Amino acid sequence: MDLKPLQDQVVVLMGASSGIGREAAKRFAARGASVVVSARGEEDLDSLAAEIRSAGGQVVAVAADTTDAAAVDAVALAAVTNFGRLDTWVHLAAVGLWATFEQTTLEEFRRVIDVDLMGQVYGARAALPHLRREGRGALVHVSSIEAKRAFPLHSAYAAAKHGVDGFLEALRVELRHEGAPIAVTQIMPGTIDTPIFDKARTKIGRKPMGAPPIYAPETVAEMVLHAAEHGGRDYCVGGAARLFALQQRMSPRLLDAFLASRLGWRGMMTSEPKSEDAPDNMFEPLPGHGTRDGFRALRHSASDWVARRMSR
Repeated sequence: MDLKPLQDQVVVLMGASSGIGREAAKRFAARGASVVVSARGEEDLDSLAAEIRSAGGQVVAVAADTTDAAAVDAVALAAVTNFGRLDTWVHLAAVGLWATFEQTTLEEFRRVIDVDLMGQVYGARAALPHLRREGRGALVHVSSIEAKRAFPLHSAYAAAKHGVDGFLEALRVELRHEGAPIAVTQIMPGTIDTPIFDKARTKIGRKPMGAPPIYAPETVAEMVLHAAEHGGRDYCVGGAARLFALQQRMSPRLLDAFLASRLGWRGMMTSEPKSEDAPDNMFEPLPGHGTRDGFRALRHSASDWVARRMSR
């Protein structure tokens, strides 16, 4: 796929106010791309835009909720209005919920699907006409290793991520059939040290976490930048994510047994108490624009390095 160098691109990032999105936006701008950043919280977006401008980057911030298709369309239009075109659409916006299926209300389940799946659909639908007009481009959708293997306490989240996987597979084949020069990439991180663990809703009585080992957000950000410039189909991020995907293909029942065990179950939570009534970002933005949560995280993954080199 013939994609533009990063320094020649206009990139939209949905879900850019914190975590992986914030780190990726700063890295795109540092490498010369013009960026449009979007999320629900205006204060966090403004701080990101100020940080990018202070470093000499070009940026426009547009507040939008990814469950609002019209608002997502407006973000794509802002890229064209301010920078003349759109080259890469990066979709990262997501909410999390740690609860058993029976603890999860229908309203909560629907909200996770609306943000984590339908938001991705709205993003691709908003971006495609502009990418077609430009004659080439990239859709980069950040989902999760849970697109391939669901974890306990994540029924709604895993359902959404599996949906993203199926949606992108169909879209990719349709574009290939018509010969459209648009890359469709899914990035599937393992556990990443982002503020999602502080912002997510939890009903397990403790602060949640993901299955270790934990990786730093820059590992995913670098894979996002790679996909924007080189395309590719699916990328896991982190050796643990690749191992989970391999185990799922080889012996899903063995993985079931591990995740149902005390060790697997405890891997989904910390020892820090957290009330069900604690503030969360399920329905409203929760201030806090850091890129990390504070877990001890690996800053590099050798398997990621190999994956990037092999895909060039």
